[in-house]
Amino acid sequence: MSSKTESPTTRIIAVTNQKGGVGKTTTTINLAAGLARQGQRVLLVDLDPQGNASTGLGIDYDQRNTGTYAALMVEAEPHALPQPTAFENLSIITANNELAGAELEMIGDERREYRLRDALHALEGDYDTILIDCPPSLGLLTLNALVASDSVIVPLQCEFFALEGISQLVRTIDRVRRAFNADLHLEGIILTMYDRRNNLSELVAQDARGFFGDQVFETIIPRNIRISEAQSHGSPVLDYDARSTGAIAYLALADELIKRNKNKTKA
Repeated sequence: MSSKTESPTTRIIAVTNQKGGVGKTTTTINLAAGLARQGQRVLLVDLDPQGNASTGLGIDYDQRNTGTYAALMVEAEPHALPQPTAFENLSIITANNELAGAELEMIGDERREYRLRDALHALEGDYDTILIDCPPSLGLLTLNALVASDSVIVPLQCEFFALEGISQLVRTIDRVRRAFNADLHLEGIILTMYDRRNNLSELVAQDARGFFGDQVFETIIPRNIRISEAQSHGSPVLDYDARSTGAIAYLALADELIKRNKNKTKA
């Protein structure tokens, strides 16, 4: 019998960085849209109690009753959790403010680290890629995401102190690998908020590539006002302004991720 790592039917990727304001949710939304635009069946899992990914895909708050909280509390059958979005090939498991209490409610439970994995593995084969938008912390919610995932993508903003904290996250991934999920690995680091007018952006990009090598994606996400505007309209930038530099970059990132995974499969 082939293992999940040899022939995965669905790739589950956590998008995380314990530092806020790095473009984590923006990247999750637009990478999901880019993969969907390439013909993949994509599920976005909003695991951040702020629910920004749900908002960014145009899901009204009163439509978020059965979401990630229900998944973690085992209050719904897994196939009842995803809901369609307005965008072809892209579904979402939403978040609402009930999720903020999930960590406390799970703290004394057995298998609390495996709640999300159990729910998402029931959906294997329904999607090509599942992207999890993690909260900006390394608590029990993020631990659930890492235990459920095959790999991790880390958005890294091209700003001062950007590399600080990444080493802590890498150590966390290693601990999760040893204790809960032997197959977990770093998928890659995405450079975000790149400003070609700012020498600091280029210095941060050089430092990241010097330290992490080819684990840094070739595609760089620029600062682009159309990305922010798109989110305020509940839309990925690929649908809001397909010709913008932000849309072109996220579509290129999706293409790079697909090619990377094809190469790994061949290897």
